[in-house]
Amino acid sequence: MNTESLARISGIILAGGKSRRMGQDKALLELDGKPILQHVLDRITPLCAEIILVANDAPAYAQFAVKIINDVLPGKGSLGGLYSGLLAARHDYAFAVACDMPFVNPALVRYLISLAPQNDVVIPRAHDPSSRAKRAPRADRPMAKENDLHPMHAIYSRRCLPIIAERLRADDLRLIGFLPDVRTRIVEQDEIDRFDPKHLSFFNTNTPDDFRFAQALAQEP
Repeated sequence: MNTESLARISGIILAGGKSRRMGQDKALLELDGKPILQHVLDRITPLCAEIILVANDAPAYAQFAVKIINDVLPGKGSLGGLYSGLLAARHDYAFAVACDMPFVNPALVRYLISLAPQNDVVIPRAHDPSSRAKRAPRADRPMAKENDLHPMHAIYSRRCLPIIAERLRADDLRLIGFLPDVRTRIVEQDEIDRFDPKHLSFFNTNTPDDFRFAQALAQEP
């Protein structure tokens, strides 16, 4: 991966959730001496030419030296946040990640970036160590977690914007709902295992139990 390729990637961090299961803003929880969001920033900032934080409470994140934008379509969930971030992105491709994923693996992100030029979406498929038991996939309206897909740890082209807009107008807010309509590269588990065999890249700090587990992980060498 050369420097020129990295210079054409925007970074989008979604922090617009309500953190209901955590009971407080999970992005601001202190993990190993700094907020979880800062862990995400530290890991992806060297890979991206710009960082865009999509958050509807900008003052809460004023401590972070990043560009903060509001959702252009409030109430449209993570898909609306992704749309807002892609609209604001200066580059053709963006790496989108959730604000509560402190163990993002830069080597894996570099690999995803390397696959971007031939695709509109590059998305990993692997077990999520923080996920609860998931239901069997539904053929009619498949959901990301049911298929071990990680749309909030994926590369997107701005070419996806018109198709995402159609889904938002139809109120189909599934993050993977538009993937059949674009060139999608699924990165399978054997590829991911070369960089992150424990799949900690996909660990979401959603609940107090997740946070305690993250605290234990942060103390490991």
